[in-house]
Amino acid sequence: MGSSEGRLGHSPHRNDVLCDTALRLYERSLRAGRIARAELTDAPCLTELPLLHPDPWDDAWMRPVPASAALANILQPVSREIDERLRLATALSRSLFPLTAVAHDDPNLAITVLEGVPAIQASLDEATATAADEILTAQPGSDRPAGSLRAALANARTAIRRRARLRHIYQHPARYSGSVRDYLAQVPAQHLQVRTTELTVERLIIVDRSVAYIPGSADRSTALRISHPALVAYLIQVYEVLWAQAVPLSENHQATPPNAPVTAVQHSIARLLAEGHVDDVVARKMGISVRTCRSHIAKLMQTLGATSRTHLGALLVHSGIAEAGHGGV
Repeated sequence: MGSSEGRLGHSPHRNDVLCDTALRLYERSLRAGRIARAELTDAPCLTELPLLHPDPWDDAWMRPVPASAALANILQPVSREIDERLRLATALSRSLFPLTAVAHDDPNLAITVLEGVPAIQASLDEATATAADEILTAQPGSDRPAGSLRAALANARTAIRRRARLRHIYQHPARYSGSVRDYLAQVPAQHLQVRTTELTVERLIIVDRSVAYIPGSADRSTALRISHPALVAYLIQVYEVLWAQAVPLSENHQATPPNAPVTAVQHSIARLLAEGHVDDVVARKMGISVRTCRSHIAKLMQTLGATSRTHLGALLVHSGIAEAGHGGV
């Protein structure tokens, strides 16, 4: 429909509806049996729908199509489209519905990619909300963001209300983390077991031995939700190996003889230094900052009386600290 701005009694509108002016003119034509073409200039929309046709005896006049016939004519293509869509929906339902029973057997559906922290957290919340047996987690690093710990605490409380047990594995430096200690203080001890390890661990969460979460990218902005039974069973085995090698948080083992004031963290750093790793690599493997790592190295140098990093390396080898048995803090 062309623009009709400026015409008396007519404003622009959708071309599939009639304005008040057009309805009045159409009603008048029905009552009189015809209407002059000149009157239609104020309602061009009236001629765009099949409501009028030229008078075969006088070109200056238009004759109305009965409303019932016009309505059937207008609705015919709409009805045809509806019928076609219904037939398509019926055909697709008949073809695909029998296959819905085998959809979950597709191994690709057993691994879901979660993109973005909100999506990851929402999936974790959903999984822990139905946990009824046990939640296993391994967390890298020595500290965790406050927001992450708040979400973890909320999920822990939800799981505990359903009588689920919790097991956490952290790295040794987490023993000194105030935020981790605050989190542990708010979880009932009878529902929670915590161990720490020297090993570098990647994030792993397993809920009720049926679904697991692992990072999907290096920056952990994506995650994989795994429900394939074989994959979950394998990750559980990996977790149990880590757990067996980790030290209970309640224990306070010495990593070196009592007369050597070297903590287990420093012992781990000493071992990595003796293997030839640079500070950045040692810090990453220990899950601590480079600054904290160098602070521990300085204390090692002071304890052993080293005058240089080279001297420290030699002293570590001769002292046996780098080969001492692994322990806690």
